[in-house]
Amino acid sequence: MNPTRTPAVIAATVTRLQHHFGDAPQVAVVLGSGWGGIATQLSAAQHLAYAELPAFAASQVQGHGSALRVGLAAGRRVALLCGRTHTYETGDCAAMAGAIRSLKAWGVQVLVLTNAAGGLRSHLPPGSLMLLADHINATQRSPLIGEGGNTRFVDMGAAYDPALRTHALQIAAQQQVPLVEGTYLWALGPQFETPAEVRMFAAWGADAVGMSTVPETIVARHCGLRVLGLSLITNMAAGLSAEVLTHAATLEQAHAAGADAAGFLTALVGSLPDTEPNLLSNK
Repeated sequence: MNPTRTPAVIAATVTRLQHHFGDAPQVAVVLGSGWGGIATQLSAAQHLAYAELPAFAASQVQGHGSALRVGLAAGRRVALLCGRTHTYETGDCAAMAGAIRSLKAWGVQVLVLTNAAGGLRSHLPPGSLMLLADHINATQRSPLIGEGGNTRFVDMGAAYDPALRTHALQIAAQQQVPLVEGTYLWALGPQFETPAEVRMFAAWGADAVGMSTVPETIVARHCGLRVLGLSLITNMAAGLSAEVLTHAATLEQAHAAGADAAGFLTALVGSLPDTEPNLLSNK
């Protein structure tokens, strides 16, 4: 087991979280590119740098922060992970495992995962929001390699919680925000995909492609968190437009569409009631 993810390190991280923030909020959100605006809308906010949390790994990617913020979003207490570590940074697909397991041990029940992604379908142009209904692990890498016991054989048949997805669609309709369900494909990166790869991914049934989220979903399901996933489409994938793909262009489009994405995310998080067992129960 990685020394930064041992039970002792996770226990020390939970102690630090409890000391600084108190009891855990029921909902935590991992903020991908374009989704960070919710952090500026928090009231009564506190924060800790990942460097102060032993089980949290800092991201080295431009556009990703490395801090945990806890406060009120639309009146509801939430933990925001401002930045994530990607597999392509170190080759470790379990890089977020320590943070996610610490959140669970602290008392978080629901993990909302957000990302920026490339669209594979004409009905998902740049600026669209996609609700993850399923995913394809194109890398066939798992953050659970090395885990012992039978719990490592995690059922991924409903990895993205059906009740949470229904709720998200209802809030989108109320907010008049177009939100389309689709399948997200995880490609390792950091290079962008080739046009031939994009055609293959579309033939497999993927609707968007990105370089994150799937490892976190696997870890979250393994430790009993319920998961909701959202993609902000920042570009059409390679070969589907004349655009030359760059990280800078991705960040620019994420920033342009980020206000609407963050506004919807704030409304969604704020609408999850503490007392709704079908939404927030771990059962």
